[in-house]
Amino acid sequence: MLTSEFAASFGRLAANHLWQSTGFAAVAVLLALALRANHARARYWLWLAASVKFLVPFAALAAIGASLGRWLVPAAPASRFPLVMEQIVQPFAPMPYPSLPAALATPPAASPLPTLLAALWLCGFLAVLTYEWTRWRRVAAAIRSAIPLTEARELEALWKVGQAIRLPRSLRLVSSTAKLEPGVFGIFRPVLWLPDGIGNRLEDAELEAILAHELCHIRRRDNLFATIHMLVESLFWFHPLVWWLGARLEEERERACDEEVVRMGGEPQIYAESILKVCEFYLESPVACAAGVTGGELKKRIEGMANRTLRNLSITKRLVLAAAALAVVVFPVALEIARAQAQAGSSSERPSFDVVSVKERTGEPGGAGDWLPGTHGPSNGRWSFRHIDALRLIADAYGVKNNQVVGIPKMLQRPEIGFYIDAKFPAETTTAQFRLMLQSLLANRFHFSMHRETRVLPAIALGVANGGLKLKRASGDCVERPAKAPPDEYRCGVFTVLLRQSGQGAAWQNAWEYTGRSVSMADIAAGFMQSDPVVDVTGVRGLYDVDVKIPFQPIPASSDPDVRLNNELDFDANTKATFEKQAGLIFDLGSRKKLPVPVIVVDRMEMPAQN
Repeated sequence: MLTSEFAASFGRLAANHLWQSTGFAAVAVLLALALRANHARARYWLWLAASVKFLVPFAALAAIGASLGRWLVPAAPASRFPLVMEQIVQPFAPMPYPSLPAALATPPAASPLPTLLAALWLCGFLAVLTYEWTRWRRVAAAIRSAIPLTEARELEALWKVGQAIRLPRSLRLVSSTAKLEPGVFGIFRPVLWLPDGIGNRLEDAELEAILAHELCHIRRRDNLFATIHMLVESLFWFHPLVWWLGARLEEERERACDEEVVRMGGEPQIYAESILKVCEFYLESPVACAAGVTGGELKKRIEGMANRTLRNLSITKRLVLAAAALAVVVFPVALEIARAQAQAGSSSERPSFDVVSVKERTGEPGGAGDWLPGTHGPSNGRWSFRHIDALRLIADAYGVKNNQVVGIPKMLQRPEIGFYIDAKFPAETTTAQFRLMLQSLLANRFHFSMHRETRVLPAIALGVANGGLKLKRASGDCVERPAKAPPDEYRCGVFTVLLRQSGQGAAWQNAWEYTGRSVSMADIAAGFMQSDPVVDVTGVRGLYDVDVKIPFQPIPASSDPDVRLNNELDFDANTKATFEKQAGLIFDLGSRKKLPVPVIVVDRMEMPAQN
């Protein structure tokens, strides 16, 4: 059974693609109306483009643009575009940072609906393919039993018409006993079949007109394009628009061939009489990919033959059509390239370290300074690592957990590969500014670029307890302060977890303090010190003040493992109960659920230039 997460992601992709293709077809309709006084071949190419669009998602073009953008801008840093802009230029990306209602803190059981819908689509797909395959086999059997024509009146007429329309070298002319209209079968090695005895029913001029019509189908490769649309109908059988497009394609291709026959000197009245005689004595071809002569609305076709006032496309209309076609292909690609260039330009706007030294280190990690300033260790305007790996550096720079970073090159994933980093920055630097400095360091020294996605990962769900939220709305009495550790005061927008120690002797106490001013639920979820990400599923908006204290008694490292495990479980249970009581928030530190989690996907990262 399909998982709900996969079904939701695929549903978003399908919905995006369907509305884009439908919108493209609507534009084609408007352009076709503007070309109704012009030749049918112009409208045919519009309908064909609308059909092919169903097979070419804009996301594929956007991916090409993203690759070109990363190639053209080698040191593109992370995007600072608003998230909504990223969704516009990447219409197929999953919706970011989904927030689920509190009732969904425990993911619901998988619904059978996605599986049923997938099964329904598959049944329709197979039914359409089976139907078309059966009709194709019927014509193929008739062709196999047909007799090649080497000497006949029909062959002489074909060579006469071939003086105006160049005959394909691989063309075969056969006579079939099947009561089918004249037609062309095959794509790369076409076979032109004529019903047995047709030469006795048609005059020379009428036979030549019919053969000219079929040769126009071959020259235009109508069978190939009909097969492509047949694939569209099989994949999107549930969409009425694709069937409507199929009717328009058949109508305009026949009219286009009619116009071509008349343009080459065919007499409209004789040509119309030949089509009517074929309709009287023979059946229409049963497959769309075998072009015949009687398709489309005969009344409109005959009226069109008599209309010699059809206009060629003006220069203006040709320019409009060319610009529209170019925009469809170039626009998604250009957007992604522009986005990459904007990302590169934003690197100069980010704050950078005053002085920074980066050197490659091999061996076991360890050493002093293994903290982010303002959270777990002192800063004092200097940040040093003796051995930091690429994963930790990226996670600290973007404020995510380790398993929220994917795509690091294998060369940089080796555990013995690390970096010595010594950086200096102004003492008044805030935590937010410091992270931007790390991002600049990654972009400038590691040639780092990335993009954001949402993936389903093991995570801890943060929800609202049954008793309701107990946090107070943000008082607004805090200001952004320089990063310090431990902080002497609360800082706006930063959820901090600190270990406080107080008292003396037997009165010595340890307590974990979870504090923050003007923080959102997402800030709280991101601030928890867990190896797995914590995901906000509260659905609560707005900013709040947090002050939760959890006393605990540390267990010596030499204690029995079972004792240590039991105390850790007790601490997790106490943390859960305390948060529910003091903050009205509920989560289970010992439980992991499959939840949508924002991740950093590394597009590029290289070994840094050392200094």
